[in-house]
Amino acid sequence: MFTGIIETTGAVEGVVHQPDKIELSVRAGLAARGTKVGDSVAINGCCLTVVKSYLSRGNRCLRFDLLRATWDLTNLQYLRTGSLVNLERSLRADSRLGGHFVTGHIDGVGRITRWEQSGADWALEVAPPPAVAKYLIVKGSIALDGISLTLAAVRRGRFLVWIIPHTREVTALRERQVGDWVNLEADLLGKYVERFVTPRR
Repeated sequence: MFTGIIETTGAVEGVVHQPDKIELSVRAGLAARGTKVGDSVAINGCCLTVVKSYLSRGNRCLRFDLLRATWDLTNLQYLRTGSLVNLERSLRADSRLGGHFVTGHIDGVGRITRWEQSGADWALEVAPPPAVAKYLIVKGSIALDGISLTLAAVRRGRFLVWIIPHTREVTALRERQVGDWVNLEADLLGKYVERFVTPRR
């Protein structure tokens, strides 16, 4: 479980394709502190398990093994050496919940259709897939590349969130451009409500 409050960004150290898996290594910085093999870390909002922790050229790196399905269904497939990613270690029971409950299970990817400064802030518009769009409500929550955000507007085929300068500066959003794909996780509450009110077959 995560909160959507990004701890730090990291840079991809390498991506290695194996016959049965994909090895993703990230220079994790702060997110590597106290992290051990078997722990969960969200990479761009996708919950992954640490399989190795090691030093590379003075940088603490974490390695993750990805299933092909995870690779194909998230924006991790677009990562290259040097790509910036958002990092968050899993939530501790005694931690503050600053964002909202985020599971780290990506529901789909959306494409950025607008990303521009508006006054002191930034307007970020995304076209979500239908599997995510049905859960979106104004002032509801969305995890975008693992960042907990509040929906400012929901239109047909689009949603809008406002990004304050701090969030842009301390997350991988500072590298994003129109046309890029972002990982999306809809609010868990909406999924449970849907399950409760939908007749079982």
